[in-house]
Amino acid sequence: MGDLLSPMHIVLLLIVALLIFGPKRLPEIGSGLGKSIREFKESMNHVTSTQKDAAPADYPVQAVVKDDNQPQ
Repeated sequence: MGDLLSPMHIVLLLIVALLIFGPKRLPEIGSGLGKSIREFKESMNHVTSTQKDAAPADYPVQAVVKDDNQPQ
């Protein structure tokens, strides 16, 4: 009962999709969905790699330490 998508739920969804879209359109829909997911992943990888390239990796990171004993 705790599983969100048990095998029975998946089979039921496939049967409903088959009834709604028909056997001819279902492979087209699956192919389009797969292409969309692939393009989304590629764009996310591109954004991630662009952000890593934009970060200044040549400069060391230094921590600022406040010393209470020094006059201001």
